[in-house]
Amino acid sequence: MATLTLAATFTLGMFSSSVAAAEPDKAPREMPTEIYGGAWPSGHVQGIAVDQRKGFMYFSFTNLLVKTDLRGTPVGSVSGFTGHLGDLDFNEQDGRVYGSLEYKEQESFYIAVFDVDRITRMDMDAQSSDVVSTVYLKEVVDDYVADMNGDGTFDGNVADTPDHRYGCSGIDGVSFGPEFGRRHGRQRLTVAYGVYSNVGRQDNDHQVILQYDVRDWKKYERPLTESAPHRSGPGKVDGKYFAYTGNTTYGVQNLEYDPHTGNWMMAVYKGVKPQFPNYSFFVVDGGRPPRTGPVVGQPTPETGKLLSLAPGGLQHEASGVRGWEFGGQYGLAALGDGRFYVSKAGTLTEGGVTKQTSHAQLYRWTGQAPTPFERIG
Repeated sequence: MATLTLAATFTLGMFSSSVAAAEPDKAPREMPTEIYGGAWPSGHVQGIAVDQRKGFMYFSFTNLLVKTDLRGTPVGSVSGFTGHLGDLDFNEQDGRVYGSLEYKEQESFYIAVFDVDRITRMDMDAQSSDVVSTVYLKEVVDDYVADMNGDGTFDGNVADTPDHRYGCSGIDGVSFGPEFGRRHGRQRLTVAYGVYSNVGRQDNDHQVILQYDVRDWKKYERPLTESAPHRSGPGKVDGKYFAYTGNTTYGVQNLEYDPHTGNWMMAVYKGVKPQFPNYSFFVVDGGRPPRTGPVVGQPTPETGKLLSLAPGGLQHEASGVRGWEFGGQYGLAALGDGRFYVSKAGTLTEGGVTKQTSHAQLYRWTGQAPTPFERIG
């Protein structure tokens, strides 16, 4: 498969000190207030990840991964994806970047694992450069292809159908963090479902979240071969959880564990069901253990592990849903001290070509309603 030749426009992000420390006894590392990810003839920015120790930022642009230093200078890129590369997170334990990767028509959903130390030049090919390996997520596929009305036909990648268990449209948000309810528990790769927007059904009102222990995932990792999708991956999950938020438009776009608060941040495209408040940002209380209870709305009564939304923000009395209003759908990366990089998506036109951009901007968590972040700098 031919690689995509890319042209880009670059600017330098500005450096400044954080204006306040999140923890009074620990001064935060100086980080730039903005990092520019370049301009690319690609899909829009989907997620970001940062390696603070080595000083690199990673941007996913739907079919492209871009690596920059903290000045926004490009270091390398990985191109050639025909599927949907989504949210990213950096795994501090193995030094690699993990991202969601979808091939809906092939009914294949993967975690893409990037050996980022090998990304040293622009336009490296995802299939031939040995910088990408993939792990198949059987649990997601099983829910995606579920024939919910029992007519013997799977309706495919369409929202207006009774198929797809929980309204599953695949995966998007990914993050590393502890087991739910155990702030200092064992690290898990945490993966959130995409969920179709569909006002005509009642079984799609939860965010569905999986957790995996990835310490033994090397045995599953395979090269990306789009012409022959593999099925190498764990046979079961280490945890499957449900957060009641009301239906959203394509589920959790960005998922991020925040070590500062011990909570899980979920940025979404707003839902449209009139019986819900349709917030754009939700927070799962990471300190409350999941409780076993009914997964409401399912055609056959079902129990599952239910997560609790964190206190604060806005509350919708009729539904009991809590949330905030904030635009973190294009990328969210916690620095661990109350500061976050938030990706601002944009476009520009050069030579008649429309290119997608991202500015990773520095924010501080405040928890205030309706907007829980404030810009730094």
